[in-house]
Amino acid sequence: MTIAVTGATGHFGRLAVEALLDKGTPAGEIVALVRTPAKAADLIGKGVDVRQADYSDRASLDKALGGVDKLLLVSGSDVGQRVIQHGNVIDAAKAAGVGFIAYTSVLDAQKSPLGLAAEHRATEDLLDESGIDFALLRNGWYWENYLGAVATARETGSLFGSAGNGIIAGAARKDYAEAAAAVLVADGQAGAVYELGGDERLTYEQLAEALSTVVGSPVSYKDLPQDEYAALLEGAGLPAPVAQMLADSDAGVATGALDTQSGDLQKLIGRPSTPVATVLAVSTS
Repeated sequence: MTIAVTGATGHFGRLAVEALLDKGTPAGEIVALVRTPAKAADLIGKGVDVRQADYSDRASLDKALGGVDKLLLVSGSDVGQRVIQHGNVIDAAKAAGVGFIAYTSVLDAQKSPLGLAAEHRATEDLLDESGIDFALLRNGWYWENYLGAVATARETGSLFGSAGNGIIAGAARKDYAEAAAAVLVADGQAGAVYELGGDERLTYEQLAEALSTVVGSPVSYKDLPQDEYAALLEGAGLPAPVAQMLADSDAGVATGALDTQSGDLQKLIGRPSTPVATVLAVSTS
């Protein structure tokens, strides 16, 4: 059984490969699809089959997916281009005879109000139309998304956002990667839909308390209108589209778009999710 992982030198993809290895999948049965093989020297050293492929290069995908049985399609990072890119991967997988795809989507993708959910919805639809067996890994927010807030909290004593009193059920990226690996190595996953979120369901005021523990000084949450928060992020150096997306996602938190009590993540990984303080403490080590 050969399992391929797209974006295998990215944050999520690399963790997924490591999770597969930890679950006992032979390195020679793991295919790491990467844009730049030179960045995957450590995976090559472990015996993983590293193949060059690019979401935007259909020919490279056709070649790289040969002989693959199962595929983890990690959603791309090029917002605005992902439907085309994901479509390339799905079409190449179908042409190569891949039997199963697990896709990293977003919580409640078909109904989510989040702007970033549109490309996930479209990708889910492409999978449904492909004729390939698939499972949906609808990931919640990564606690790592707040690593950048640690320095700001230390300097200003504040956590900024537009989440109101909304709740976010976050988890560590490693948790979600382990869940993906669990689905890939299991049988009977065709048609499965997992709504994945962590044990900690926090408001931003509670997240600010966690930041207080990490930085060792009081941190308070300052709720801003969405447009002001986007401007703040852009002023901090983020590209305007990214700032708008993050502000939109924060507004989505206020409506419950990043909250779940499904328990799917915990069932798949067989343990509680990683606490936010553990994830954020990495920035101070």
